[in-house]
Amino acid sequence: MLLLFAGLTAVSAVTAKGQCVDAAREGALAAARGDSGAAAASRVAPSGAEVRVGPDGDMVTVLVRAQVRLLGAHLPAISVEATAVAAREPDVADGTP
Repeated sequence: MLLLFAGLTAVSAVTAKGQCVDAAREGALAAARGDSGAAAASRVAPSGAEVRVGPDGDMVTVLVRAQVRLLGAHLPAISVEATAVAAREPDVADGTP
């Protein structure tokens, strides 16, 4: 039974990691176009995930972090995260819409 719970937790962690990767990529692409990167990432991210968007000059970095519960709610959670970086579009980098 313990092996089953461990396997289900691993599947949940891998699924959450994939969702974080997708959310970070979507957020970085949206922010690079001048849209709201946080809103785009939040639509794809797992529920309760933390989304951070940081401009780095001509680049945009998006970090998505989510908690995955181990074997139920009584044990500590593990954190999965993903980061994506995208170059700003030329019109956005100049500050023109």
